[in-house]
Amino acid sequence: MSDVDRRNFSRVAFDALVHVIQNDHKTDAELVDLSLNGLLVKTPEEFSFKTDAPIFIEICLSADSIIKMKTELRHCSHVFLGLKCTSIDMESITHLRGIVEANINIPNASERVLSELVSRCDFT
Repeated sequence: MSDVDRRNFSRVAFDALVHVIQNDHKTDAELVDLSLNGLLVKTPEEFSFKTDAPIFIEICLSADSIIKMKTELRHCSHVFLGLKCTSIDMESITHLRGIVEANINIPNASERVLSELVSRCDFT
């Protein structure tokens, strides 16, 4: 993630179950934090990721509220995976925006980061 990304996207700590899916493989991971640009998860123990294939993420907020996004692996270690959002549906971005707004306490910040995200991301 570049320094510009770090300045433009506020990261918020959030506790939720994350399903990590790549090709035919699916595993669960622990969410560390998220932003309108992507998320950081703890690296699952028994899963190897391909850098040339998208990773699909499902963040379970409740039984009927799930944030779904297509991501790319930006950095990885044995501790954390950094994932950048490359595509997200409108219902998911609405949920994500609500989480970020509720946790950053900066007036109009979500409008600024949402505008930046719209300019970069493919909405499906």
